[in-house]
Amino acid sequence: MFDLLLSADMMLPDPDGMTELLVKKLGVHSHPNWRQAFDNHPYIAHFLRVHKSLAVSPTRLEPQWHLDYDNPGDPMFHEFLESLKDYQGRHRPMLTHSVVLALQGPKFDAFVDKLMRRGLAFRMAQRTPEMPFDRLWLGATPERPRYSPDVDGGLCIEVMPTEPLQMPPDTFATPPAQPRDPRPGDMLRVSARAFLVRDLDHTLRCCSKNLDWEPQGGVELLGREGQRRAVMPFTVANSAALHVIQPTAWNTPAAHYLNNWGPGLYYIRIAVNGLAAKADDLRERGTKFTWVEESESAGGKALIRIDASELRGQLVEFEEA
Repeated sequence: MFDLLLSADMMLPDPDGMTELLVKKLGVHSHPNWRQAFDNHPYIAHFLRVHKSLAVSPTRLEPQWHLDYDNPGDPMFHEFLESLKDYQGRHRPMLTHSVVLALQGPKFDAFVDKLMRRGLAFRMAQRTPEMPFDRLWLGATPERPRYSPDVDGGLCIEVMPTEPLQMPPDTFATPPAQPRDPRPGDMLRVSARAFLVRDLDHTLRCCSKNLDWEPQGGVELLGREGQRRAVMPFTVANSAALHVIQPTAWNTPAAHYLNNWGPGLYYIRIAVNGLAAKADDLRERGTKFTWVEESESAGGKALIRIDASELRGQLVEFEEA
């Protein structure tokens, strides 16, 4: 249905400092041109890459923050954003400004038509000189710009067309683009972004009924990790998947996180060329992590979990590509 997950976002103060931290602690790529800030849209966002090629890794890491200034470009967004914070819980270490999904032009047009035919709540930002393209948020309207989970089951989804992203043509190629001569330990792509929910069946019903979006392969029961998981796919093969997770046993990392902080964002997972080599790189960087010998959610393979204290509470994991 949807073509790609634009970013694994991190809404937190000082996105410039967070960018420096991600570069230092993980080795991600940054560039001044990947920093976005507009006077009439008061926010700062960095669109960082784990691999320099967007065709290889179209999903980016996005530390971002909205500033408490007038927003003439989208005067309703502040109220919407505050409602998102209320919905997720203001003390939650990981907050999303929106889970941003992208659709190629004709598919975006058809998607908006579908929302209108079905009478579903959504709001579009006006086009401005700085952002002369469409952006759409589910679960809100111009006359009621506060988020409601009725449409997307609590996933806080934003949708936009792919054209403004200026992705290279081979992003959409079949077979998908592959990295050239990767070195041991190189990061290849953001492979997954996880989202915790209390009622997976309800969220999936909303996605199916309202968005025609179905999980890949149905719902998985990961008994050893105490969770039910739905992998929400994208048509771009190199896009990160969206893992929607409902914990089923209380004494597990996912359940502890849900019961500490409530539903919302969970891990960012990055695929690497040689997990042991990436572990060596992290040790050289002085980045604390845990080596998980066998992870059911990673297909029974090993997994690296970065200590959340290293990244201002953000949960990042590495898996073998």
